[in-house]
Amino acid sequence: MRHDRKRRFLFLFLCIIMYGTLPPAFAQSAGEWTKEEHIYHCLLNGQGDSIYAALNEEAQRQLSSAVFNDSFRQLETQFGPFQQADVWKRDYIQGMEFSYRDMRFERYTLRLLLGFDADGKLHTLRLAPAPDPATATAATFDKERMVERDIEVVTGCFRMPGTLTLPLQAVEAGRRVPCVVMVHGSGPNDRDESVGPNKPFRDLAWRLARHGVASIRYDKRTKVYGAACVPPDRQLDMDVETCDDALSAIRLARTLPEVAPDSVFVLGHSQGGMMAPRIAKRTKSEVAGIVVVAGLARPMEDALLEQAEYLASLSGQPHSPQLDGLKKQVENVKQLGTSGFCDTIPLPLGLPLSYWKYLKDYHQQQEMSALSCPVLVLQGERDYQVTMQDYGLWLMALLGNPRAQLKSYPDLNHILQEGKGKSTPMEYGEARPVPTYVAEDVAGFIRGKDIRR
Repeated sequence: MRHDRKRRFLFLFLCIIMYGTLPPAFAQSAGEWTKEEHIYHCLLNGQGDSIYAALNEEAQRQLSSAVFNDSFRQLETQFGPFQQADVWKRDYIQGMEFSYRDMRFERYTLRLLLGFDADGKLHTLRLAPAPDPATATAATFDKERMVERDIEVVTGCFRMPGTLTLPLQAVEAGRRVPCVVMVHGSGPNDRDESVGPNKPFRDLAWRLARHGVASIRYDKRTKVYGAACVPPDRQLDMDVETCDDALSAIRLARTLPEVAPDSVFVLGHSQGGMMAPRIAKRTKSEVAGIVVVAGLARPMEDALLEQAEYLASLSGQPHSPQLDGLKKQVENVKQLGTSGFCDTIPLPLGLPLSYWKYLKDYHQQQEMSALSCPVLVLQGERDYQVTMQDYGLWLMALLGNPRAQLKSYPDLNHILQEGKGKSTPMEYGEARPVPTYVAEDVAGFIRGKDIRR
């Protein structure tokens, strides 16, 4: 009976999403309390009427204030005495602002999530289990074992600043070592592929150096040059955004005196992983192998829509004009090259027609199938952006390559953070370093080991 009550109570708070408009003086109704603090204290003090007043008409028809009157006492009954609440943090999902704080009880920690629109109105209130604390040790720069220096990746008139990380043995002993060129995901990424406080490329570079592997990471052209990133005689596409500069970085790596020119690898993350087979093909066997980390194997528009639907479910608005608009855009992209394509419908992400035409003609699974070089595919099983469906598609594409290895990690999300359950964008705002075992697997692959064991 007690277990059933606990399950029903958690179900209520995990599944109920409340929408409403706050009264005009809502933030001032309790002195200097913010609107977040007001809802929080209403919950703690059993003021169900105040919470009920913030609900929209539909939610008020389905719920009563009594639902909230006794909720905090039930929480303490199930999870022990309340101990403390962490500071409020903010994040955005589908363009909507969310505030959240962890509430620590004696036996459990819950996360209180409040959502606000651009006018500061409450549209979501949810309690869910808080993520487990990070267990991976932070990546640190060890000056006794590695050295870094500034470099430039040059493609025509474009110059992208970057960092070369070397094992100290390559400098002091004059020993040539393998090198990994890191290729970013979508968006104007910096050389560390920074996401909030997290720097996955930097973490990998420092951890690889401990295993005797050098690396090159550089600021993406779209970050350095913005809209001016396209050469005068070209149009924006994946080659301009990603592949051309990756090729320049590979050529640079092969000229470095500390690097073994026949042991240069490409590590592509997300969009960079999707393009890694094309980069390898264009190098004409100049790369020793590729590492695909959370690389998209499906059409980008399909993954874009799936991500949007998942995020909409988190925000409590599974049906919205924005999502409906994206569905129409994705359907239209599918009609590219046919009479069914409508040039008055906006293209997804505001990207130009040249970009989507390129993607329409790019088939990463076929490109991967044609490779004969060593390939390593790594995938976080908690990833909602690139999923285990993509991992399965890579597996099928690599069945004919005896030098291919694939490995998935149950606890990792898209940016290689550890956690439990399907990830959310809010995790990206928490400092969770790339675990050491990821770099160990990459280094092992480079050394020719079977890392699947």
